[in-house]
Amino acid sequence: MSSIRVTGDARISAQPDRVQIDLGVQTQAPLSQEAASANARQLEAVLAAVRKAAGPGAQLKTVSYSLSPNYQYHPGGGEPTITGYTALNVLQLTLDDLTRVGDCLDAATRAGANRVQGIQWTLRDQDAVRAQALREAATRAHAEAEVLAQALNLRILRVLTVEESSPQILPVRVHLGVARAAAGAAAEASTPVEAGTLEVSANVVLTVEVGPGAH
Repeated sequence: MSSIRVTGDARISAQPDRVQIDLGVQTQAPLSQEAASANARQLEAVLAAVRKAAGPGAQLKTVSYSLSPNYQYHPGGGEPTITGYTALNVLQLTLDDLTRVGDCLDAATRAGANRVQGIQWTLRDQDAVRAQALREAATRAHAEAEVLAQALNLRILRVLTVEESSPQILPVRVHLGVARAAAGAAAEASTPVEAGTLEVSANVVLTVEVGPGAH
């Protein structure tokens, strides 16, 4: 049995229609309870401001929380001294109305969010885009097999195996420093954040059985 093995690759672009923003509130105090209490108060203000700016349909959830001591290390060695405590609470905002991203960032920072750990653009219906990338990769693999078979005076009899790598969606990330730098000195202007384009790639390996072509 003779066979041909080919690979088809596809890369498509998609416009994001969903964004996830990680917002953090970090507080410090001499005592752990004071740091935690201050963090809770500041976080409530941030939550209220973000909910108002985000509008209906937005989702907010806690993704991490930590309360840790701050140490002072001594040049001569010995046990480090605890100088206070740091509380950090990180929320994730999921938003489908992309026109509100800048307003949400501004509202959060004005209310007390002092850590914006990143903005990730993504898709609500990722399966449809992945399926499109797979279809294109499979089509290209089959077309390449046809070309090779014809060049060798062979014809494709049947498909023996199909192997695919899961399509990858490469998210576009924006960090606070980038967003703030773009805002310039205009304190009243909403922070401008551009979504960019997502890249979706897929790979299909096709093995086909071939036989003599028509003479």
